[in-house]
Amino acid sequence: MRRFADRLAKTLERDALIQQTTDELREFLQVDRVVLYYFYREWKGQITFESISSKQLSILGSTGPDDCFDDEYAQMYLAGRMRAIADIESEIVNPCHRDYLRSMQVRANLVAPILNSVRLWGLLIAHHCKEARPWSSPDIEAMKKGAETLANAPAIRNS
Repeated sequence: MRRFADRLAKTLERDALIQQTTDELREFLQVDRVVLYYFYREWKGQITFESISSKQLSILGSTGPDDCFDDEYAQMYLAGRMRAIADIESEIVNPCHRDYLRSMQVRANLVAPILNSVRLWGLLIAHHCKEARPWSSPDIEAMKKGAETLANAPAIRNS
């Protein structure tokens, strides 16, 4: 019973940290949505947390297209890749990924990997939906720090 209570406490602490991080990033970046895409198995995942500016923008529980995220993309994120797309309509983006972003009403996208001590745990993602958006160095740095904060949380670090 004690182990169950400890595990529950760690899960609640982790969830509160993730929600606080996504909320603070959405406010700082002034974007429509910040989400956590969690990999529940190799390159298969779903949106498990979100901070949204409007209920109509919710994509909680969404899964990515299985054929878009492969080993090649995973290796780039495992190497620490940050991806900033100012406008999905004018930048070079994989057509599969572009279609996926369009389906979620995304116009600009900023992605930071959450790398724990074991694996690529997830992706921290900011979405700007209404219009194109150039991402500044402070925007990118904030996302990077947010992802690092999550990666270093005890409940994420070794999971």
